[in-house]
Amino acid sequence: MHHPSSLSPPRRRLLQGALAASVVPAWVRPARAAAPWPQKPVRLVVGFPPGSSPDALARTVADPLAQALGQAVIVENKVGAAGTIGVTAVARATDGHTIGLTGNGPLTTAKLLNPAVPYDVARDLRPISLVGSSPFVLAGSTDMPAADLRGLLAHARSRGDRLSYGSVGPGSGSHLAMELLKTLSGIQAVHVPFPGFPQVATALMGQQIDLSFMIPSIAVPQARNGRLRLYGVSTAAPFPTFADLPPLQSALAAGQSFDVASWNAIFGPASLPAPVVQRLSEEIARILKAPEVRQRLFDQGWQALGTAPEALTRTIARDTAMWGGVIQRTGVRSE
Repeated sequence: MHHPSSLSPPRRRLLQGALAASVVPAWVRPARAAAPWPQKPVRLVVGFPPGSSPDALARTVADPLAQALGQAVIVENKVGAAGTIGVTAVARATDGHTIGLTGNGPLTTAKLLNPAVPYDVARDLRPISLVGSSPFVLAGSTDMPAADLRGLLAHARSRGDRLSYGSVGPGSGSHLAMELLKTLSGIQAVHVPFPGFPQVATALMGQQIDLSFMIPSIAVPQARNGRLRLYGVSTAAPFPTFADLPPLQSALAAGQSFDVASWNAIFGPASLPAPVVQRLSEEIARILKAPEVRQRLFDQGWQALGTAPEALTRTIARDTAMWGGVIQRTGVRSE
C-alpha cells in the first residue's frame, strides 16, 4: 500500500477528500429523502354519528381527498362525550395516517366545561384546515308578537324572566350563544335543555319554549312552512346562505360585538409531520374551491372555507377566549 506522501498531488487530494467525507458528522450530511406520504389508507375520524353535520362534511371531502392522495380515505365514526372521544382517538394516534374532523366545541370549549377531557388542544393536536362555517339562526315560536329583531329584543326585555329558550344541552353552542346574547342585550330567559335540535324544534313549534339558537338545516325548512319565526343570524355580517336575515349585532348597542359561528375543521395528532400537514391543508383548500363541493356545502347550510393551518389556530384561540368569558360569567359546566 502506498503511503499518502508517496502519491502524486492529484491522487493525494482525492484520498484526503475521501477520508474527510468518511468522518463528516451525520447532522451535516444530506438527509435521506423522506418516504412518500401516504403509504396506506388514511383514517378520517369523526366524533359524531352518521347523518350528523360533521359526518356529512367528512364524507363530502373524503372522496376527492382520496383521489388527490392516491389512497383511500376512510371515515370512521367514534361517537360519544360531545365529540371528544373522536378527538381523543386522533390525539393518541401514532400511525401517521390518522386525521379527524370535528365541530368547534371539542376544540374550544370542551376542556373549559370539563377539565377531565383527556387531551390538550395546543399540546396534542395539529390544526390543518377549517372546512365549513355556518351561523346559528335565532328562531322563535309563532306566538311571539315581535315581527323583527329589534322588536323581539324589546319584547324580551319587557317580559323579565318569563321567557324560556331551548338548547341542545349545557355548554353547547346553542346554550352559550344565548347566554352571550343575554349579557349583551339585557334580556332574561330561562334555559331548557333538550337532547337535540329536532326536539328543540318540536318544543318551539308546540309553543312550549319561546326562543332558541338553532342550526339552519332544521330551523329554515320549518320557518318556510310557517311553523317557526326566524329573527337573525349569529354572525357579525350577513351570511351568504341567508342574506335576508339581519345579523344580531345590528340590533345591539354601538361597540358591542356578537359574532358567533358553528364551524367544522380537520386536524391531526401533534406527531403529524409538518410537510404532511401542509400538503393536507393545500389539498383540502383546493377541494373546497371546487364549485360542485361548494354547492354541496351550501345546500347543507355551510359556507365552504379551506384555510391554512395558522388560520384555524387563530380561530380556535379566538373562540376559546370568547366562550371562556361566557363560561366564567355563567358558571356553566357540561353534564
